Amino acid sequence: MDSTVDYQSKLAGYLETNEAAQATTTMDVIISLAKRRGFVFQTGEIYGGFASTWDYGPLGTEMKRNIRAEWWRWLVQGRDDMVGLDSAILQHPRTWEASGHLSAGFSDLLVDCRTCKLRFRADHIPDSQCGLNSKVHPGEDKQCSLTEPRQFNLMFKTFVGPVEEDAAVAYLRPETAQGIFTNFVNVQQTMRRKLPFGIAQQGTSFRNEITPGNFIFRTREFEQMEMEFFVKPGEDVAWLNYWAATCFEWFTNLGVSRDRLRLREHDQEELAHYSNGTYDVEYLFPIGWSELMGIADRTDFDLRSHQTASGRDLSYFDEEAKERYLPYVVEPALGLNRALLTFLIDSYAEEPDKDETRVVLRLHPRIAPIKVAILPLSKKDTLTPLAKQVHAAVRAQYMTMYDESQSIGKRYRRQDEIGTPLCVTIDFDSLTDNAVTIRERDSMSQIRVAIPELLPALREKLGF
Repeated sequence: MDSTVDYQSKLAGYLETNEAAQATTTMDVIISLAKRRGFVFQTGEIYGGFASTWDYGPLGTEMKRNIRAEWWRWLVQGRDDMVGLDSAILQHPRTWEASGHLSAGFSDLLVDCRTCKLRFRADHIPDSQCGLNSKVHPGEDKQCSLTEPRQFNLMFKTFVGPVEEDAAVAYLRPETAQGIFTNFVNVQQTMRRKLPFGIAQQGTSFRNEITPGNFIFRTREFEQMEMEFFVKPGEDVAWLNYWAATCFEWFTNLGVSRDRLRLREHDQEELAHYSNGTYDVEYLFPIGWSELMGIADRTDFDLRSHQTASGRDLSYFDEEAKERYLPYVVEPALGLNRALLTFLIDSYAEEPDKDETRVVLRLHPRIAPIKVAILPLSKKDTLTPLAKQVHAAVRAQYMTMYDESQSIGKRYRRQDEIGTPLCVTIDFDSLTDNAVTIRERDSMSQIRVAIPELLPALREKLGF
């Protein structure tokens, strides 16, 4: 943390909202683009689909890899106070007892409609549609017959071993954080870390949501990118402010519009029981302002709970202060799927172009699934060998796409729509002047570059 920066003052600016801001597009448009161009497909579509479950196509897969890599590069590789971890999806069952995930605190209130057979979260009823009459809320139609609310635990239960019995019960993790807490001492001692330091993890989590939806915004299977930053008690508030501001800037540095991004501080009454303060990074989705990322001061709740349940000492000995204590923890937690959705929505634009509308994803080059498209002007044998040679050289450095079908204009439009920052065109002049044309996605400007200078030119334009 830079001690010369007043992060509290920074937060004041990030808490402000542009009241005139509007979502750039609708969810239906993004869903259509995602399927048409190979970002996201409905799981089991040939069987009619599987509710709120999605498969990531070739471009979605690349984009997810890029977001993961950029987060890791920024948070772990780029810092001296961070290390990584990859804990198991199937944790020891007692982990979830200690963490409180098996209690009512990790449950939603479930309401059934006896008439239409739909299920609703009790707190979502004011925002839900009746299954019998879409113009009213559940319970408002005279035919509705709602049950009393009852607790519904969000953990997915499974069994370990060949016999399905109580002793074999296990759970799919609902978050990656608990594996970090149970490994705190292992990591701290093996890596010889002094406070403050963080442990970061990326991985799949599972929550049996009652009402998932809005495309990939809320799903039962999702990827998380979480970090637990361990600090001395009393220093947690300053670090909470630091991480809230820093995480906000991560999105703006990757091109997310400041007008459609804000920080929201949780009111005292909405704080989790273990939290000493929480901020949400919120984005203006087509469904309205909603959480994109959370940054929470979890105090020593998790370490203390696991220490009590396990009987193991999870404290830290501070050599400088000559004292032993349980560290406090600040946790930035981001859903990868929701981050991908945000980048897609925020980068989407439609603009007039001659007699047509140009659709373009203005993705940051580090996030874009394809960095460079190689486009030979013709399929003729005289041009193909050189085009393949250029493609091989560029592909060794960047994720590329080779496209020789249809007119060059239509190929440019295809690349614009999937967010490719640069296109390299090989034409018949290339055979004599040994040069190619680089075309930029956003400005559509073009420059001629000698083939030996192509890779340096691409690095300069992409920034890496």
